[in-house]
Amino acid sequence: MVGSPPGQNNPNQEAVSVTPQPPPAQLRRRMLAWYDRGHRALPWRADPGVTPDPYRVWLSEIMLQQTTVATVIPYFEAFLVRWPSIAKLAGADLDEVLHAWQGLGYYARARNMHACACAVIRDHGGRFPDTEEALRRLPGIGAYTAAAIAAIAFGRRAAPVDGNIIRVLARLYALGEPLPGVRTRVQALAQALMPAGRPGDFAQALMDLGATVCTPRKPACGECPWRRACAANRDGTPEAYPVKARKSPRPTRRGVAFWAVRDDGAVLLRRRPETGLLGGMMEIPSTEWRQAPWLLPEARALAPVATRWRSLPGIVRHTFTHFHLELTVLSGRIADGDGLDGVWCPPGRLSDHALPTLMKKVARHAGAEFGITPPMIK
Repeated sequence: MVGSPPGQNNPNQEAVSVTPQPPPAQLRRRMLAWYDRGHRALPWRADPGVTPDPYRVWLSEIMLQQTTVATVIPYFEAFLVRWPSIAKLAGADLDEVLHAWQGLGYYARARNMHACACAVIRDHGGRFPDTEEALRRLPGIGAYTAAAIAAIAFGRRAAPVDGNIIRVLARLYALGEPLPGVRTRVQALAQALMPAGRPGDFAQALMDLGATVCTPRKPACGECPWRRACAANRDGTPEAYPVKARKSPRPTRRGVAFWAVRDDGAVLLRRRPETGLLGGMMEIPSTEWRQAPWLLPEARALAPVATRWRSLPGIVRHTFTHFHLELTVLSGRIADGDGLDGVWCPPGRLSDHALPTLMKKVARHAGAEFGITPPMIK
């Protein structure tokens, strides 16, 4: 749907007349000229005239998934210092990679990133394939990431569509269909606009425009190279696009974590299963997370070891993308931890392990009860 204000019912939707858009070639010229005048300087972008490094492009795109540019930059630079090539990253231990990833969240990305590096070395002679189709067969590379790498690193006429680009094109064409359904329409429009020459610069220009000018709130329409062509700007309703579907409330799940302390003060950690949420990360042992509250006798039966468990006051709360989590923490003393599944770690060495933010919260909560404040849980 083009040119129809969101929320307005129109039985003759297809017959609505709209102001014709400038031809794609004109839109491309304006966008690339705007990009050339002052695009963002980012550490993964190649200078003009320099061939982009596929490894840097891929690494940045994986890190940028659901994470801001400002957050990613120091991680990206640290990764390059530690693993300056795809071969170095493939040769790294997964635990090292997960540890370096701490703070970026969505740890499945880190596991898939390492698996992808190994696959590129093993199956492609250390070189990334240069087509969308081949890139999508690699671990952790979906439609958007494949298109972004193909366009930016290899000059393919591929159209990556992220949140910024959806917002820009939804406003340009005043698309009245709500998210997420409008994505298919935006993908087709983006592909039609993508130039045969400089597709990577054009894709990055759209990303920059959405990030710096065509922002979700108070867009700077006066600075936009497409301001005269933009249907939403002409109507004075840019913030109405993209139309958002009503969100369902996040459910709440509940669990119990076990703060097991050995006589020498060490705390029990164990590794989560490789698949699923926080897969492969170290954790303070816990029950499954479910909607129904846990009864303490029921939880104690699932503890990693039989001992006298007592409930610590308070609840640890954390929010994931699709649900809220509430954890009760039980504490217990263990005289002899030999033979248990996991590792014993002194509280002052917790930072040696790849603990996700949730588990740091548990450690902080339990540590406060026992007067333990090692650096990593402050």
